[in-house]
Amino acid sequence: MLRDAGEEGASLAGEAPRRPASAWRRDGGNRSLPEVNRSIPVRGPGLRRMLAFFGPGYLVAVGYMDPGNWATSLAGGSRFGYALLFVALLSNVMAIALQALCARLAIATGRDLAQACRDAYPRSVGYGLWLLAEFAIVATDMAEVIGTAIGLNLLFHIPLEIGVLITALDVFLVLYLQNKGFRWVEAMVIALIGVIAVCFIVQIVLADPDWGAVLGGFVPTTQLVTNPDMLYLSLGIIGATVMPHNLYLHSSIVQTRAYGTSLPEKREALRYTTLDSTVALLFALTINASILILAAAAFNQRGNTGVEELEQAHALLAPLLGSAMAPVAFGVALLCCGLNSTVTATLAGQIVMEGFLDLRLAPWLRRLITRSLAIVPAAVATIAYGESGTAKLLILSQVVLGLQLPFAIVPLLALTASRAKMGPLRSPRWLTAFAIVVAVAIVVLNIKVVVDFARG
Repeated sequence: MLRDAGEEGASLAGEAPRRPASAWRRDGGNRSLPEVNRSIPVRGPGLRRMLAFFGPGYLVAVGYMDPGNWATSLAGGSRFGYALLFVALLSNVMAIALQALCARLAIATGRDLAQACRDAYPRSVGYGLWLLAEFAIVATDMAEVIGTAIGLNLLFHIPLEIGVLITALDVFLVLYLQNKGFRWVEAMVIALIGVIAVCFIVQIVLADPDWGAVLGGFVPTTQLVTNPDMLYLSLGIIGATVMPHNLYLHSSIVQTRAYGTSLPEKREALRYTTLDSTVALLFALTINASILILAAAAFNQRGNTGVEELEQAHALLAPLLGSAMAPVAFGVALLCCGLNSTVTATLAGQIVMEGFLDLRLAPWLRRLITRSLAIVPAAVATIAYGESGTAKLLILSQVVLGLQLPFAIVPLLALTASRAKMGPLRSPRWLTAFAIVVAVAIVVLNIKVVVDFARG
């Protein structure tokens, strides 16, 4: 923890240290994800050393493939064609900047975002941020539970209610993989991302999109702000991509690397972790955009402008594209997305609860409690609405995530811009300024969505 001279002197005199308002209010407490913290060695020179830092970015990139993102992208692509591709690109740029700040916070302070908020702010503020973070994770889990259950139903005809219960077993999968080593968790996630990529390549080839129109979709239009329906879906895409739980997740899992504690070693770790997350997010952009491109090419260009349900999209792909392979690839990709997302959400749930509340429980019990807190409300909502309401639940969950984003982004900005808390690794002014623009844009979009909703 950072101390000033006055605080040091007070400690030597036997008095309670006087902490400046800008310094940490509490000690760091427990390490983030203590079972795997600094468990991956960083050895060797050059490429070997750089590759030791690669992996966490791909767990973060899973946010681009969340089943809730499928719902917003399917709805946006089928309704507005390629116009929302710019939003996907914008979300990617936002994510790269914000995840870089998360890595910087973790490496500079040894805290994840939840721990940093607990240590930096009064208890009442910390509890408020914790409740909002838990609310966001419930919304995240809702999308993942629905998506995984639908994937199981499409491929194996498992009833939705049973599929929801099966998704709860991911807590044991994460525990098993972590016991083998965190690299196993990363390997599983990366392997599933590879399967997803192959599935979308197959579907895009079969859909044969207009690539000129695809490129035009990356150019912004005024309709993104003036059209309430397009704005609603745009905020959903941003919420599905720049997800609040990803900020907590990334600030923890970068600490699985056993990098050194000197300033040069921390700068090296920051450089490599930022490169890792940037490459992973750029790769994930292609997957994220592929969902929207598939919906635009397969549905919008063929006159199907109201496709929102995942089951509806699955059923239409074969007759529209003339191949039974397309719906199978769709179902496999959806199931892989759901499995990946539940793994990362389980980790994020543990990080958020442990970080804000400083829990001291056995690993299996901590994970069971944190997972139950998020998945039970999501499962109840899923079963209550049934298959007919899954699309509305998915899109709503992503808008809720968009509304929650400022409550994770603003503390992240404030903490990483503070020299008292970050020391020489404080965020550079240009990065802080860009992140402030991102935060303001998200807040303004949120206000407009609420106003449009209130006006009907």
